Amino acid sequence: MRRILGLSVFLILLSLSACALFPHRDPLNINVVGIEPLPNQGLEVRFAVKLRVQNPNETAIDYNGVALDLEVNGRTLATGVSDQSGSIPRFSEAILSVPVSISAFSVLRQTLGLSQTQSLDNLPYVLKGKLAGGVFGTLRFVDRGTLDLPGSAANW
Repeated sequence: MRRILGLSVFLILLSLSACALFPHRDPLNINVVGIEPLPNQGLEVRFAVKLRVQNPNETAIDYNGVALDLEVNGRTLATGVSDQSGSIPRFSEAILSVPVSISAFSVLRQTLGLSQTQSLDNLPYVLKGKLAGGVFGTLRFVDRGTLDLPGSAANW
């Protein structure tokens, strides 16, 4: 019985010390720095979203894929993926370009949602994404804010 108890305590201590091997990572700082049009395909509009990714950590971040999801006013507007790979050095930044698509259905859904809104000011948006791969797996990020669209009812 003492042997089992001693082995259990040893395994618990070993598992706790293993957690210390994984360094603490600060979250990435993500900013949209540009949107450029791409050739449209059928009933969808395509853009290249340029992201500034800042790495405030003491180690480089390796990635081998990027995914984005943009919600406006609580509804998905655009999604995109890219299989690009690279590394963001410690305490450094990189610009990533991710092609996103806006389907005709998404535009219709947004239009119907906006028709029920009194004003186009302060529309909430959420940009969710992830950098895939690397030693520590996928790094997820979220950026939230509000959009002020031109031509709002307050300006008429």
